Amino acid sequence: MRAGLWFCVLVSFFWGSCLGRFVVEKNSLRVTSPKDLKGVYECAIGNFGVPQYGGTMLGFVVYPKANRKACKAFDEFDISFKTKAGGLPTFLLIERGDCYFTTKAWNAQKAGAAAVLVSDDKIEPLITMDVPEEEMGNADYLQNISIPSALITKDLGDSFKKALANGDMVNVNLDWRESLPHPDERVEYEFWTNSNDECGPKCNSQIEFVRNFKGAAQILEHKGYTQFTPHYITWYCPEAFSLSKQCESQCINHGRYCAPDPEQDFSKGYDGKDVVMQNLRQLCVFKVANESGKPWLWWDYVTDFSIRCPMKEKKFNKECADKVIESLGLDLKRIDKCIGDPDANEENPILKAEQDAQIGHDSRGDVTILPTLVINNRQYRGKLDKAAVLKALCAGFQETTEPAICLTEEIETNECLENNGGCWHDKAANVTACKDTFRGRVCKCPIIHGVQFVGDGYTRCEASGSGRCEINNGGCWKQTKDSTTYSACVEGVSNGCKCPAGFKGDGIKLCEDVDECKERTACQCPECRCKNTWGSYECSCSGDLLYMREHDTCISKKTTEVGWSFLWVIFLGLGIAGLGAYAVYKYRIRNYMDSEIRAIMAQYMPLENQAEVPSHFSHGHV
Repeated sequence: MRAGLWFCVLVSFFWGSCLGRFVVEKNSLRVTSPKDLKGVYECAIGNFGVPQYGGTMLGFVVYPKANRKACKAFDEFDISFKTKAGGLPTFLLIERGDCYFTTKAWNAQKAGAAAVLVSDDKIEPLITMDVPEEEMGNADYLQNISIPSALITKDLGDSFKKALANGDMVNVNLDWRESLPHPDERVEYEFWTNSNDECGPKCNSQIEFVRNFKGAAQILEHKGYTQFTPHYITWYCPEAFSLSKQCESQCINHGRYCAPDPEQDFSKGYDGKDVVMQNLRQLCVFKVANESGKPWLWWDYVTDFSIRCPMKEKKFNKECADKVIESLGLDLKRIDKCIGDPDANEENPILKAEQDAQIGHDSRGDVTILPTLVINNRQYRGKLDKAAVLKALCAGFQETTEPAICLTEEIETNECLENNGGCWHDKAANVTACKDTFRGRVCKCPIIHGVQFVGDGYTRCEASGSGRCEINNGGCWKQTKDSTTYSACVEGVSNGCKCPAGFKGDGIKLCEDVDECKERTACQCPECRCKNTWGSYECSCSGDLLYMREHDTCISKKTTEVGWSFLWVIFLGLGIAGLGAYAVYKYRIRNYMDSEIRAIMAQYMPLENQAEVPSHFSHGHV
């Protein structure tokens, strides 16, 4: 019996299905015409797309002339079901078989259908149309299915086909208002999940949902509108195999609680017991947070752990998990006590309760598929998407008691007000990496006054680029002493913290003064005397000696004085020689100018001491 259950749970992990008490979730289909088909019928909600929980959808049924199983794209047949202005939405009636339900819905949506009605191909009780694991390789395609789908009986499908063949218009109303119980003004819901992040698109989808839905979930819990409980599936190893290598690597507590190998390869990577331990740690985080009056911290822990401690980076371990727990202000000792001894040959009360909870009760079936969302004790059907799940939760409130979040998305989570949301924070500069969004707080290094901070946002953020030293000195060391300030910040260099000359250290937290005298890096001459100062040093010489810093040596003051006197004599002699040369130069120029002036004047006017010039003409001659 135990071996059979072990195999069954293994199948649920790898193929998403298992024998058990599986409950088909249903909604109503009301036919308003033709007259002979009027009435209310049951249909099964598809486990994909977006059911309109709490609402209704009116449309008319169309049975395509070709591609009636919708296994091919309708544009190949030049067929469109897009609603025209003022027209009713199209509910496409298609037949079961030949391809996956998700393929049918996707092709119908691309062709413009507002909803899909799948007619069963045999007479049997209604089943749930599920997402096949083989299709999970195309996660984008599955996540993009946004129209609701419903499986109807073969008899009802045949009746629709006959009416349409006779030219009748078939009008129907899909109704999800009673699909979820809504007894009071509080919704109770569970999320069955797993800490494994290496199981492909399904794991990625779970992680993405938790990140996106976190903000809305925490608001609902803060206000007391919802009561949330996380759950984790584990299986046990049959006693006949409890000593096998497979069970030892995949189980804790002597084979009582196991999980499949994350990589499905026992020879590499992490083991199943690593996943079980993290599942248990997440349960204990919720338990301790709940006992502290802050159950919503589970969402922060799971989100931050997936970001900071992924398997791909080899950080999926207790050390990384403890850092996340401490950043959220939770009591680590209480959580370790809750986890207990995984090597003990005894039951763990937390995981034993989880195995008991997997069994269905009342209107809820057994939990055999991950992920599974249970709202007011009914398993949610549809896409694991923030908007779709939020709409389903809101449908679980008694009429007129819906909280404001069900009416608008224009809200803030205000998670940064307490403990900075577990993000990095610099008290000195009053800078934080915490940012509130509708999807919950995110830890992202900010931009302050045009300066970008870089880091992981949780434990480290440092100013980067130009202007970084203006903000908290770029995260580098800085100190003022005796009116002198030294800084280790290097402007314009990312993460550039370097102790200035005269100091040593990491440049971030500490720069210590270097004792140049003690380390004999200065004043090394025999006559030198050294005195250490903060960030520098002072050297002096004994007797009549003078210290020359650039040469690190001592010289005689007398030699220096004689040298300067000799230089003054040279300078004075050069000055006198210059003046003499100038006087001679001026005297020669003056004489030259005088002689030139006399020569010019002699040509144009006789001088007083010059003899008369004789005449060449005779007076009285005719």
